Amino acid sequence: MKTIYLASGNAHKLHELQVALDQAGLAVKVAGPDKIGGMPEVEETGSTFEANALLKAHGLREVGPNEGWFLADDSGIEIDALGGRPGVISARYAGLKCDDEANNDKVLEEMKDFPDSDRACRFQCVLALVGNRFEVTFAGACEGKLLSERQGHGGFGYDPLFLPDESDSTFAEISLDKKARISHRAKALTKLIDWIASQ
Repeated sequence: MKTIYLASGNAHKLHELQVALDQAGLAVKVAGPDKIGGMPEVEETGSTFEANALLKAHGLREVGPNEGWFLADDSGIEIDALGGRPGVISARYAGLKCDDEANNDKVLEEMKDFPDSDRACRFQCVLALVGNRFEVTFAGACEGKLLSERQGHGGFGYDPLFLPDESDSTFAEISLDKKARISHRAKALTKLIDWIASQ
């Protein structure tokens, strides 16, 4: 059985990937970085989601078994009125030691004078998978608009401010099942699974 080592200690992400692979009927086991000594420190110096995902995947590969596959993701929100910011620095937009609340506050302040018609944005996700003889990436996007105030208490990051085009509820309000169907990550994951199935 092939093993994919995921460059994340997030139990939810590990479970999500394993369930998706199982549902696709693929004989692939998902393991966290703790199984190979932990995730090495990787500086995300890339200017794109793809570059940063590849940096993390290759970083994990350096400490993993030669025959393993190594998967990493990078994601964030792009707001058109802000020239695509926060983009690759979404998680640290309000500073290196910031949290979700601070990031949301900064975006709300920067967007306070923009009308509904100028609040288009999208969540982007890139998954990078590397192995002995290959390096592939898969992108997914979810279009929507940025609200002027938080709605909902679920999710994380910018979820309370993001209203996807495919829903009347923010990412912080919709069910996990629906989010797993329409999210940027879900769309990238579908492409990844199709690729694995074709190998």
